[in-house]
Amino acid sequence: MNRKWQYTTLSAAVLLLAGCGQTHQAASSVTTPGASASAAHSAISTTAAPHWSYDHEHGPAHWAELETGFSTCRTGQQQSPIDIEDAQLVPSATVHPVKIHYGTTPVNVINNGHTIQVNVQNTDNYITIEGQKYTLVQFHFHHPSEHQIDGKNAAMELHLVHKSADGQSAVLGVLIQPGSDNSAFRQLWEHLPDQASEEAVPLTEPIELSHLLPADHHAVHYTGSLTTPPCTEHVSWTVLQQPIQLSKEQIERFATIFPDNHRPVQSIGSRQLYTEQ
Repeated sequence: MNRKWQYTTLSAAVLLLAGCGQTHQAASSVTTPGASASAAHSAISTTAAPHWSYDHEHGPAHWAELETGFSTCRTGQQQSPIDIEDAQLVPSATVHPVKIHYGTTPVNVINNGHTIQVNVQNTDNYITIEGQKYTLVQFHFHHPSEHQIDGKNAAMELHLVHKSADGQSAVLGVLIQPGSDNSAFRQLWEHLPDQASEEAVPLTEPIELSHLLPADHHAVHYTGSLTTPPCTEHVSWTVLQQPIQLSKEQIERFATIFPDNHRPVQSIGSRQLYTEQ
């Protein structure tokens, strides 16, 4: 049986909150254990890179025009995000739940001009997907969510970006809905950088990563891409079906910095969306 999504979707007007606005631009010189600049899902470069954003002539509809290396953003056949329709989910006995091994870790935080990115400062945290180990590199946020559920966006989305030893990418997606104040995010939210910068700021206390996730790890699995240029494909996506909550005030705090930093949904094409039985 398909597991139903465990939340009520909201209207687009509510989800956008502060509406659309222009993001800041910056390049980061920060690297994390086991990661290169190109490893980041919200791509960061230490050299001059084509200006891309979520607005107008530099927005998602034009990414492929900005740089030849971004051509996959238009020509790719397995792009992310997607609209996850309940009717398309395929329960599979051969697809196993993601195994999440998260603990307490020191982190630093940067506004890279496209999102708030949290860089993990050790290699102790990882997930296992069908026997393959992927080490957590960084996590970041999108407002509103990039994935849709039956045509509706969530208020926000958390992306936890992982790399395997052979350089393959896996992203764990967690949808965020308005609700109670989330104490697991309180320290991070108190230090959200308003302006883009090239320098990351360490948090004074380590973060317990497991507290950022919902209790239920049942998920939808599919093959997709990075959702930012260069839109690299062959990314293993695991989108948890249970959302987490942030308070309205917490969501609005992020929205004041990034009113809209999401890529629109892409065609599913012939891909299958699998759930665990």
